[in-house]
Amino acid sequence: MDLLRDKVRPLYFRYLAAAFGSTFISSIYSIVDMAVVGQYHGPEGTAALAVVAPVWNVIYSLGLLNGIGGSVWYGLAKGRGSGEENRYFTTALLGAMLCAAACWAAVVFWDEPLLTFFGAEGNLLPLAQAYLGPIKYVVPAFLLSQMLSAFLRSDGAQGLATAAVLSGGIFNIFGDVFFVFGLDMGIRGAGLATALGAVITLAVALSHFFRKRCTLALALPVGLPRLLGRVWTAGFSAFLIDVAMGVLTILFNRQIMAWLGTNALAVYGVIVVQCCGYSVGQAAQPILSFNFGAGRRDRMAQVLKYALWAAAAFGVVWTAAVLAFPNGFVSIFMKPEADVLAIAPAILRTYGLSFLLLPCNVFFTYYFQSVLRPGSALFLSVLRGLALSGGLILVLPSLLGADALWLAMPITEAVTICAALVLMKAARRG
Repeated sequence: MDLLRDKVRPLYFRYLAAAFGSTFISSIYSIVDMAVVGQYHGPEGTAALAVVAPVWNVIYSLGLLNGIGGSVWYGLAKGRGSGEENRYFTTALLGAMLCAAACWAAVVFWDEPLLTFFGAEGNLLPLAQAYLGPIKYVVPAFLLSQMLSAFLRSDGAQGLATAAVLSGGIFNIFGDVFFVFGLDMGIRGAGLATALGAVITLAVALSHFFRKRCTLALALPVGLPRLLGRVWTAGFSAFLIDVAMGVLTILFNRQIMAWLGTNALAVYGVIVVQCCGYSVGQAAQPILSFNFGAGRRDRMAQVLKYALWAAAAFGVVWTAAVLAFPNGFVSIFMKPEADVLAIAPAILRTYGLSFLLLPCNVFFTYYFQSVLRPGSALFLSVLRGLALSGGLILVLPSLLGADALWLAMPITEAVTICAALVLMKAARRG
């Protein structure tokens, strides 16, 4: 595929199909983890996985920091024809390895304080530790596969990136059932399936380097600190989007446990929609970066149009689904008790209003990253992911009662879309 010359519409939607496949499969096997563990352990098992969720957010966000940041500069260098693209690939790889080593040490040596900080209490802590047990051995595989996926898309191998996730995901899905129920391992079996699935995903992604059309290669990263600064600056907003989900999950977990209890935490743990926003942004990023580097603003405008239509469609579909079938979602993920079924509709229908604007808001962050407007991307990430959302999560229950907690994200998404449109208008004038 030629990102500078092929027709934009089919090009974008091919990339969208591949990116959505990758992110959706990742979400599916997370859902299967929740469903299988919830069926085996009940609401406590689902709640334990909600507690572990911030660990994934940190690991995957560091993969995005290096992968998205590096691939933005990789695409710009290729679009400009500067011949420096593989310096950015090598820099991103070294950055990812450094981050992977730090995550590995944290999960191996400080799992108990980490999980306690993320909201594990009582029976949830041993369940969360059991899930993480097998994962401790392969932590770098998760981060490196996330980083490589971004470069595979930029190198025209978006199909392989999807195949890598699909291979690990299929193993994970069948492994969940086999290990959890077949071998009666419970939540530890789900962790083992996840760990082995990550290794398979990384192995398939690495096969790209044995293909003739692979243009990724190691290059001497002269001026490594400067290059790493560029990569991390460009990727910081994508990092913040994901890590902010971890922070918000911590805040939600603590507030839910304080105000509403374990059953509400179990319901919150089933909410998975962010993948659609990721796919819209990740599909656009390589095309935008290449054409921005080449000065093709006309093609960038077309990508923007198709991406916004895709984001709007995802938002409408998810919102309609959660409003129409709230208890259907819950029944997939666990054996719901009567108390859970009683509270789930109100929770999901309120929180689910945020799904309407979520994909657009995530995409705008990717857009600003791709055109080297890191300040705008960072502002949206901080506003949506930490400042406004975090403040509302902490304040709303005290002001309006416990159930007002679920209004935090709908309000946040509404304010964020207004800010994004103002920034887009300013960017076009600039």
